[in-house]
Amino acid sequence: MKKILVPTDFSEQAEDALKVAAQIAKKHDSEIFLLHMLELPTQLMDPSVRDAGSSIPESIYFMKLAHQRFEDVMSRDYLNGITVHETVQFNSAFEGIMAGSKEHGCDLVVMGSQGASGLKEAFIGSNTEKVVRHSNIPVLVIKDYIEIDNIKSFVYATDFTEESKKSFNEAVNFAKTIDATLHLIYVNTPNKFKTTDYTDHVTNNYLKGLDLKNYSLTVYNDESVEKGILNYAGKVNADLLGISTHGRKGLAHFLNGSISEDLINHAQRPVITFKV
Repeated sequence: MKKILVPTDFSEQAEDALKVAAQIAKKHDSEIFLLHMLELPTQLMDPSVRDAGSSIPESIYFMKLAHQRFEDVMSRDYLNGITVHETVQFNSAFEGIMAGSKEHGCDLVVMGSQGASGLKEAFIGSNTEKVVRHSNIPVLVIKDYIEIDNIKSFVYATDFTEESKKSFNEAVNFAKTIDATLHLIYVNTPNKFKTTDYTDHVTNNYLKGLDLKNYSLTVYNDESVEKGILNYAGKVNADLLGISTHGRKGLAHFLNGSISEDLINHAQRPVITFKV
């Protein structure tokens, strides 16, 4: 994790995410790309729009204001000794994060979130949800400030399929990076019930040949995968939740939902996602 992207709107949640990213950066000598999306009205950015020229002073004002806020944030003591790049994207939040992570070759996105609920969750979704759904690199979502060194219990849910092995290996490496115990969990649900013989066979084959030391493995029965993850996390007092995401889009996403996005909305603990 040498390059960390931290989107900011200069809110309290964004600063909590930056504080967490700063801890990771100090441990691994990483750079931070602090990204702000400046969503200016079209007439301020497009010279072809009539009277756009008369709005140039206004656009300059917005850019200067953003720079001042950057200077304020980057003067924080917790960023001392870290290389922090001030980055502005004239884009919507989601598009800016996607472009920024690719342009700078980032290894991790750390972002804050308040979650969503009700109709907003179903029909609009947050920028965090969109990033989790589409990002090709791990996304660590922070609800409240945490000390990285205090993360000792990392619950990671997997279906033990071959297609999830890449994301699983990334989760294993992340657990080693933060020196946390990895609690692997397979959630057995009524509509997709699997026998003990089946889960024993699948999990043994999946883990065969892997260099796993500091971990546990549990098959947990519950009404749904999301409930199983949250309930098990409560039982082991987890500090961090992790899951892979398939990046569902369109109608399939709406009908089937996304467990990773549900976790981000409903879990009080931080969540990290890994793209399958």
